[in-house]
Amino acid sequence: MTATSGVPSSFDMRTIPELETEAIRAAKVAIHPVFRDTPQYVHESLSTRLGVPVIVKVETANPIRSFKGRGTWLAVHGLAAAGEIDVDRPIVCASAGNFGQGVAYAARALGVPAFVFASTAANVGKIARMRALGAEVVQVGDDFDAARHASERHVASHGGHLLVDGQDPRISTGAATLALEITDAVERAELTSPAVISIPVGNGALINGVASWLVATAPDCQILGIQAEGAAAMTLSWRAGRPIDTPTVATYADGIASRIAIPLAVELMTGRVDEMRLVDDADLHAAQTELTAELGITVEGAAAASWAGLLAGPRPDGPAVVIVTGSNV
Repeated sequence: MTATSGVPSSFDMRTIPELETEAIRAAKVAIHPVFRDTPQYVHESLSTRLGVPVIVKVETANPIRSFKGRGTWLAVHGLAAAGEIDVDRPIVCASAGNFGQGVAYAARALGVPAFVFASTAANVGKIARMRALGAEVVQVGDDFDAARHASERHVASHGGHLLVDGQDPRISTGAATLALEITDAVERAELTSPAVISIPVGNGALINGVASWLVATAPDCQILGIQAEGAAAMTLSWRAGRPIDTPTVATYADGIASRIAIPLAVELMTGRVDEMRLVDDADLHAAQTELTAELGITVEGAAAASWAGLLAGPRPDGPAVVIVTGSNV
């Protein structure tokens, strides 16, 4: 597979005006087909439970089993097109597992070495998957943010390009394409127009991408972000209007377990996000169990945040979207 596999020859990712509607529409074409056009439908039992139509968007039926493939494919191929990475200059990142799988998958397609830093407590299954996809995984530190600091030190000492989830706008631009698929289906009368979309929030890349598209194309849709109570840095930051880090993180949902707020992501949330809610791990476990049973698929803890958040607050007055972000348990 070449550096332009899946990317139209006329499309130059170096010219993307990230997070604008034109860029998001172009990104939809540029992202590898295995990550696009994921299942989306109204789920009858969940709709009865919530009291309004529930649109389920399933982002797990792909080679890395999470939505992260959209943004990582776009970002990695954009960096390669710009000459920032190549066979002699690796790409480096920190990950709890899903982001690293996306980076590894895209880098392998280009023949670019990938180094992924993960904590010593990272999910063993995700570590194995990243290695299977060709990444060199370095486990260091007690949590994700300690691993992220180690990735920064590595690049400073050994070179390479550091890709930070939530900081490179191409990652959010890629994630935004899942919202584009929803609104396109609404235009085709395949789905009803959502009143609210519930989004798990770790570092903010997903919510900023989805919100950027919906604010421009479906401004009546409420953007609701959900975090674990034990990993509330982005919620605290959004409420304060400035980055606020937390000294520790405590949640089993490793995909949203971050204690460091990404300044750019916090800035982008302003004017895009309508509400942030916190749920405890008991609610996440219950939502994970319910979604797994109702959907007949594996749902990881972070992915259950979308459903847990809708159940935790006032019920919406119109159709709600639940994004199932990953199945790497």
